[in-house]
Amino acid sequence: MPKVMIVDDDQTTVSLLEMLLELDGFEVKAVYQGANVIPEAEAFQPDIFLMDYHLADIHGVEILRDIRKHADLSETPVVIASGMNVEDEVMEAGANQFLVKPFEPSELPVIFNQLLNN
Repeated sequence: MPKVMIVDDDQTTVSLLEMLLELDGFEVKAVYQGANVIPEAEAFQPDIFLMDYHLADIHGVEILRDIRKHADLSETPVVIASGMNVEDEVMEAGANQFLVKPFEPSELPVIFNQLLNN
């Protein structure tokens, strides 16, 4: 079962995504604060990250840079979502995919499976 770490400070969004992804066969771990991502990821060892660009304590692109520097996580696919036009920034920082909010949650399993099978 592929493991997804959702990084988002909106608990309603996280709950919905968590439920839908679990129904699609993913194991899900939610992290609500950017400062907790690396320690939580070290313990959980996700196969893929789904991250909001704008968190209350830090921008997702900063977390992405930390992930890319981390020996055990550097190759893990990262999908970043935002309602702002920041695609160039997140792709240059090393994201594997950018999603414009609002996105269709049913797209996630397809995107995740493509990234995990490459």
